[in-house]
Amino acid sequence: MLGGNLICRSRAVTKPGIEVQGFLLSKTIILLLCLMAQNPALAAKTTLAVAANFTAPMKELVRQFEEQTGHQAVVSYGSTGKLYAQIQNGAPFDIFLAADQQRPQRVHQAGLGQAPKTYAIGRLVLWSRDPGLIAGDSDVLARGNFSRVAIANPKTAPYGAAAMQIIEALGHAQRLAAKLVRGDNIAQAYQFVMSGNAQLGFVAASQVQGSGTGSRWVPPTSLYAPIRQDAVLLNRGRDNPAAQAFMEFLDGPAARRVADRYGYARE
Repeated sequence: MLGGNLICRSRAVTKPGIEVQGFLLSKTIILLLCLMAQNPALAAKTTLAVAANFTAPMKELVRQFEEQTGHQAVVSYGSTGKLYAQIQNGAPFDIFLAADQQRPQRVHQAGLGQAPKTYAIGRLVLWSRDPGLIAGDSDVLARGNFSRVAIANPKTAPYGAAAMQIIEALGHAQRLAAKLVRGDNIAQAYQFVMSGNAQLGFVAASQVQGSGTGSRWVPPTSLYAPIRQDAVLLNRGRDNPAAQAFMEFLDGPAARRVADRYGYARE
């Protein structure tokens, strides 16, 4: 039985017929047993596919997770639709953190992962670097005194679909059709506004949380479906201690505090 009473030492056996290789193998086994006894949760590595809107909080979560557990987390960011397609094609991910509920549910239904659970509820913000462009309401969309408005691709990014729901609910779909510039994901939509390629854009609240620059309007949540973001442990990570530990960490108080700080709600 492994435990604190294990004596981690070995000595040469000189009985006739003992092979040197056998002796070395015995020493290796003893060393491994010693390491397991002293540190039963040996560090492991997990790979995560994470929706682009969650980039900033995820970087903070990964730092805290690695400090607390000793495990390593390697993250790939992208649009939910593209990450989902990669998982369908066998991409080597252990965990999928989407920006919607539909794709994780499809992963589960296809037998590629366990039952999903919601880790965050996202919010949209209409934001501009120009401090005088948006007067705290949606009137700027009606005035149209801009050449481009950025959104994420509605076909692959849930935040883009939510942006279109807002535009349609306000009756501006036809008026803005020629001015829409679509990013592959919400991170690219944000970059369009940051770089000046678009004068304003619908971005994730987490991307401008804590920033007092520019001008913004926070659309009422009644204008778009709740952006419930689900996480799913994929089959590849089922027996990975680092992946299991991260799923537990994601549901813990430290992760909740980080999500709250970046403007996400939790159920």
